[in-house]
Amino acid sequence: MISPFQKDDTLLAEIHGTATDANSFACWWLGQSGFLIKWAGKHLLLDPYLSDSLTKKYAATNKPHVRMTELVVDPTRLDFVDIVTSTHNHTDHLDAETLIPLMQSNPKLKMVIPEANRAFVAERIKCEPAWPVGLDASQSVEIQGFKITAVPAAHEAIDKDAQGRCLYLGYVVQFGGFTIYHSGDTVLYPQMAPLLRPFEVDLALLPINGRDPKRGVAGNLDCVEAAALGKAIEAQYVVPCHYDMFEFNTADVRVFEKEAKKKKQGYKVLRNGEGVRFQLG
Repeated sequence: MISPFQKDDTLLAEIHGTATDANSFACWWLGQSGFLIKWAGKHLLLDPYLSDSLTKKYAATNKPHVRMTELVVDPTRLDFVDIVTSTHNHTDHLDAETLIPLMQSNPKLKMVIPEANRAFVAERIKCEPAWPVGLDASQSVEIQGFKITAVPAAHEAIDKDAQGRCLYLGYVVQFGGFTIYHSGDTVLYPQMAPLLRPFEVDLALLPINGRDPKRGVAGNLDCVEAAALGKAIEAQYVVPCHYDMFEFNTADVRVFEKEAKKKKQGYKVLRNGEGVRFQLG
């Protein structure tokens, strides 16, 4: 089992003790595709998976989800979160055992989801169907100073419901003078870079675990593609994610580092529970 960079009391002490204002923000990797953003004293939680629900669910199957890295924090202790997101309905991006405790600890919490998934989300996390804020591709919402714009994600394809709404999304988050892109689960698609480049992304949070249908690994960017996408959208930095959570579905982050260096793409590799701070100018 991999030990996080920091967890529990140590992690929470750093989060609470990290000063941010209109001109700075901090970002912590909480495992899989989960990130906590702190800016101007507000907190945005992107696609958290903070439980062992998948390990328990698949324990007696031919696809066991054996956890590789220790849990960084119990979601009940994140009682300061303003906004949480889900990019799609897979459990590691929409986990009832994470989200229900989080909702209970944060009575004023707002949640952003794909509009196409509203009924599914309400059923899974036992919330009122009208409560989440639903977006479709190209739609935006502003909450607590964070402007969140939905962009398509292709997991393996850009799948839509009967009404033409995307089932899988990525989110571009703009706040102060910063822009973050959280891709959700996605492979490359033809209009991806032209769509994202105008946002002038500072920090791209991208999966690197790739795809392997024989092992039940659904479509995601691999190490080479993540570095290439960062370069194509002219992101200042890429932080890789979606690895070191489950033994059957991981990647060698050193391959990503090699590719990023080859392409002269800025990057930061974080350990679970590790954060990085950004300052304007």
